[in-house]
Amino acid sequence: MQPRKLIAAAEAGLAPRSSRDIPDLLGACFGADGLILAEGDLSLEFFDLRTGLAGELFQKFTNYKLRVALILPDPAPYGQRFVELAYEHRTHPLIRFVASEAEARSWLEDARSQA
Repeated sequence: MQPRKLIAAAEAGLAPRSSRDIPDLLGACFGADGLILAEGDLSLEFFDLRTGLAGELFQKFTNYKLRVALILPDPAPYGQRFVELAYEHRTHPLIRFVASEAEARSWLEDARSQA
């Protein structure tokens, strides 16, 4: 299998700040093995689950079977519900919360080799 690429949102100039940004994010990820989103790439609305932004992003990427690694060493500052969301996604096959960029790259590269 020919290696494809991993996209780090910050390096690619991508920042999902609202639901209007999700189509551009999806388009940039087609043909890639995964997307890395760091805490700083995300708006405060993403962390407020009442806005639906996180859910919409997760659903779109899941629908298109695109992998996303979210680097978030400590979800606690964003509330108990967000902690629960991160916990539930610790083993998700497509959307995964990780503590570091190295962990994100490792998971996405492992997923690529198993595909």
